Amino acid sequence: MHLPARLLSHVNRFLTGVEIHPGAKIGKGFFLDHGTGVVIGETAEIGDDVLMYQGVVLGGTSLEKRKHHPTIENNVVLGAAAILLGPVTVGEGARVGANSVVVKSVPPSATIVGVPGRIVEDRRPAIVDLEHGKLPDPVNEAIGLMLEKQGALEDRVEHLERLLKGNSRVKHSSSESQVRDGNER
Repeated sequence: MHLPARLLSHVNRFLTGVEIHPGAKIGKGFFLDHGTGVVIGETAEIGDDVLMYQGVVLGGTSLEKRKHHPTIENNVVLGAAAILLGPVTVGEGARVGANSVVVKSVPPSATIVGVPGRIVEDRRPAIVDLEHGKLPDPVNEAIGLMLEKQGALEDRVEHLERLLKGNSRVKHSSSESQVRDGNER
């Protein structure tokens, strides 16, 4: 029974560019959008109503005969070229951004982006959201915060420079008046 399943898998991979191991478990309502480059490993489990974009890899991290591929729970969206490695679990309603690399389990309803994947949004309602352009960008947010802090520091330095210039004029003018008055020490 293994040979026909394996043969069908190889023929389908050749025709579609999608590699799904015959041992993978896939739930109902699974939708593969532009599947070229998708790899789903032997012990991967995919829940119901999962949306997966092109180039997603559900890869293993071990050759041992145990669970070594990801488990994707219900109502999850996996962005294009996302890579999920090892026996991690992606919780129900989670979103994984395009090109993210997930090596740790993801809680339900979380949004993950980056390399390695980081939670940028947690506990949002579990709905399928196809607007990947609206995923949070933690790097951009961090740069914005740094620029704000830099602006505040520049303002503070300017203020301190004005104070120092004002004090040096006061000291300079008082020294001149002391010399004129013959009170120099």
